[in-house]
Amino acid sequence: MTDLYEPLLRPYDEKRRAELVAAFTAVEHAAEPVAELRYPALREPALRRVLGEMLALQGRVLIRARPKEWTSGYHDDVAAALAADPACVPPAEERAVLALVLIHSVAIPRASGLLDDDSWLSPHPTPLEELRRRSQLPIGELEAALRRLRNAGLVGQVKAGGDDAGGYVPGPQFHRLTAGARRRLQEELILAAGPDSPLAAAIRARRRGRTAPPADPSRDRERTP
Repeated sequence: MTDLYEPLLRPYDEKRRAELVAAFTAVEHAAEPVAELRYPALREPALRRVLGEMLALQGRVLIRARPKEWTSGYHDDVAAALAADPACVPPAEERAVLALVLIHSVAIPRASGLLDDDSWLSPHPTPLEELRRRSQLPIGELEAALRRLRNAGLVGQVKAGGDDAGGYVPGPQFHRLTAGARRRLQEELILAAGPDSPLAAAIRARRRGRTAPPADPSRDRERTP
């Protein structure tokens, strides 16, 4: 580990330091969330706090992806800054294909009561034929976009088996979303899939309320007789 983490690791003996480094490496680099059973620094609250402080030095946070399973992700402020940087934004084709996968694998099954409200894992893959029909991209561009999304961990491919046509589902990177990021993404899916729905209208109204300028109390005083 670099000198950046030394002040946080210094109070601990060699065994504890090794446990913290192992857990840090696992949550940062494992493709899927890691089980706390394998990492004492994830099981023990005091060490888990230190691990969170180590991640914070990089603009990252510790995320409980599932019960007793952990990963890491960007702090919401850092994610917002990266999203505002054009160099960090995927091409429009990839964004469109990813949105279709999320709508058909998550938003529609969730609206039908087939999926947990807070889950981005889905047993409902979007078939390639559905993506071809909805995206209007040439098949070569569509397959290239899917390949890049798979390599980035943003989609996963489910092979066909039995009566299952197979297709694409959200990838493991969605485990790395904070609670706030999951909520915002869920709202964006509602706006995309049902822009005229009452729920979409409520989301737009709430966002307008958050961005409205604060009232000027001096004006009220001027009107007071």
